[in-house]
Amino acid sequence: MNIRPAQVNDSFALSALLSELGYGSTDDVMTRRLSQLIADEKETLLVAEEGSTVLGFISLHFIPQLALAGDFARISYFCIAEGERSKGLGQQLLAHAEQIAVRHGCDRMEVHCNAHRHKANQFYLREDYEESPRYHIKPLNVGQ
Repeated sequence: MNIRPAQVNDSFALSALLSELGYGSTDDVMTRRLSQLIADEKETLLVAEEGSTVLGFISLHFIPQLALAGDFARISYFCIAEGERSKGLGQQLLAHAEQIAVRHGCDRMEVHCNAHRHKANQFYLREDYEESPRYHIKPLNVGQ
């Protein structure tokens, strides 16, 4: 398995993986968003591939802290192809992402994982992530 930074030509594979997570068609925004994330030094988007087949990806955001010495890294998307899960690929990709976070000066990682994603939540607990039960969301009226 090879882990590398995502490229714009990975857009089809990432759209397919996002659909496995239940997201609708992302084809119309994927190329623009990929380009945006790739260009931003506070973002890292990694793909895991076998040969030329993308089997998973993880998206990290590096967030500076005002009151604390270390920054933190937030996982915004993390997906392993359905047929490749429970084979250690997710652990390898997560460990690689954690090493990158440390190099960016982060002293912790966080991830929001919806309660209905039972297997994903079990995965994070096995990887020593602690549950933090409060997460508040307010939708904003964009474009109105």
